[in-house]
Amino acid sequence: MKNTLTILLIVFCLSASAQITWTPGMNISSNSFSNMHPRIALDRAGNPMMVWGRMSDESVFFSKWNGTMFTTPIKLNPTWMTIATASWQSPDIASHGDTVYVVVKRTPETSDTNRIFIFTSFNGGVLFNAPVELGFIADSLSRFPTVTTDATGNPIVAYMKFNAMFMDSRWVVLKSTDYGSTFSSDVKASGWGNSTEVCDCCPGAIVSSGNTSVMLYRDNNNNIRDMWTGISNDNATTFPVGFEIGNNNWMLMSCPSSGPDGIIIGDTLYSTFMSGGSGAYRTYLSKSSISTGVVSSMTNLLGSAPGLSQQNFPRIASDGTAMAIVWKQVVSGDAQLPILFSNDISNGFPAIYDTVDLENITNADVAMGNGKLFVVWQDDSSGTVKYKSGTYTQVSTGLNEDIESNFAIYPNPVSSSISLQSQLDFRNAEIKIFNLMGETVFIQTNMGVATLDVAALNSGIYFLQIRTNNKFFSQKFIKQ
Repeated sequence: MKNTLTILLIVFCLSASAQITWTPGMNISSNSFSNMHPRIALDRAGNPMMVWGRMSDESVFFSKWNGTMFTTPIKLNPTWMTIATASWQSPDIASHGDTVYVVVKRTPETSDTNRIFIFTSFNGGVLFNAPVELGFIADSLSRFPTVTTDATGNPIVAYMKFNAMFMDSRWVVLKSTDYGSTFSSDVKASGWGNSTEVCDCCPGAIVSSGNTSVMLYRDNNNNIRDMWTGISNDNATTFPVGFEIGNNNWMLMSCPSSGPDGIIIGDTLYSTFMSGGSGAYRTYLSKSSISTGVVSSMTNLLGSAPGLSQQNFPRIASDGTAMAIVWKQVVSGDAQLPILFSNDISNGFPAIYDTVDLENITNADVAMGNGKLFVVWQDDSSGTVKYKSGTYTQVSTGLNEDIESNFAIYPNPVSSSISLQSQLDFRNAEIKIFNLMGETVFIQTNMGVATLDVAALNSGIYFLQIRTNNKFFSQKFIKQ
């Protein structure tokens, strides 16, 4: 009977596959690198980059697609640092072009070692800088670091914070203005409604678009564990307002260890999460207005299906108006990885879903860009991180493209001279280089070739700006 249901499920889902043309799946690496809770981001060229954990030695690994295969995983944490990782929580990754950030929580969970650290790469994960601690947490304890980037490529980091007695659980956010070298003091982003604490073993998510930052989390209001968000309109400097995004009225005396994810399109916040408020674990999509705090809809991702017993760990991604959601579900005793996809979310999702995999799925993540879709997941049958990609037809959005995609700097980091690779015409362009203080340290006009001598610059982070045809394009580089 189980095989019959599986065949029917495959036939049912094939009609949804017309929107996505899938490539064969593969392992990221061997199972010796383990597979805990993989997370994915894309570099400037749209290549997928992954981080995941290994519980046996509390390590975090990084691997990326180099055009033909995934690179051999590299261990990011030094010997003196052990990292919190499990099947339901792990390090997080975010990117802006070729600037990559990985945030981790150090173990053990005591006040003297319980710290949040960030690893930064400015060349698409080829080389990571030494870890930087995100401020001194004093007598507090921390969990669940999550990271996004602002419009300039600086990291915004959120984590859960406690007092020394594991009380007063709340979500705090802090940001950097120098690309991860230093961070501001943290600001509280939770505590809306009548709640004083958050669900203390549920991960959260920080997302950003323009000057808007959104902190998504599960609350704990006298054991009602619904979903809320804190809102910032000043680039994560303050979070003065918040509202409920998932009013399932889920009363639970224990912790579900499952958190939300979300994306922003214009003024609309799309958030996805699991709730047991209906009497069973089900995944939901909530749609709300950021400016008004009004939730316009909240729907179950699947509804009813033969043999469906539970759903969990949904993740969401978008590219323009295209959107995809993946999650874990169990049907007739088998764990599966479904996906809902729309190349224009203004038309909603289709009534049926596609299936990425029918093996032993534990959790998954999804990323999108340039008409491509990428899914990674933890497969405990093989003990590996698995990967699958697909293509879809893009819909013209009219949205401005990322200005950093107009040219690239090679090499980066640089020691003496850099080359600018682009279709832009540099011959009549004005090129300036600024330091982190905003001071102009280099200027050149009417270039004959797209090569610059920067040997005289001091070591550090710089911004290269091109002005051509009354348009400005900028890029960041590191001088060694």
